[in-house]
Amino acid sequence: MTGAPKSPRRRAREFALQGVYQWLLNQSALTAIESQMSEVGGFDKCDRDLFVGLLRGTISNAPELQVGFAPYIERPLNELSPIERGILLISTFELIHRPDTPYRVIINEAIELAKGYGGTDGHKFVNGVLDKLAAHVRADEVEANARERAAARGHKPA
Repeated sequence: MTGAPKSPRRRAREFALQGVYQWLLNQSALTAIESQMSEVGGFDKCDRDLFVGLLRGTISNAPELQVGFAPYIERPLNELSPIERGILLISTFELIHRPDTPYRVIINEAIELAKGYGGTDGHKFVNGVLDKLAAHVRADEVEANARERAAARGHKPA
């Protein structure tokens, strides 16, 4: 079965996840990670600007990003798999620092990364954490989305 071709933005997020994963495991230098990722097959098909922005932004803000999502996880950070942690770091960065990307897109992309690279139910965990985080850091957008969905179903807003 062949899926639809991956968008350049999806590819950028995948490469950013690979880079953050490498950084989490080895504390590799950012320049070395960028250089190594650019040599990987398929890199030329990714949105390079998005990749660089996500990788640099995530790694340089990692402590603050972890503080951002930590209240929404029910276990210590060191018990997260490096994949889950990397996805949460990247997605938290996007939710906070990339308001031009709709929060639902960020969460859906994170779920797809977790399905592709994470454990069996990792996508459910990632979804739950990011839904709660989005309701906090993008409250206006989340509320507007809920009102639109209610209106589409014929319900009056509360």
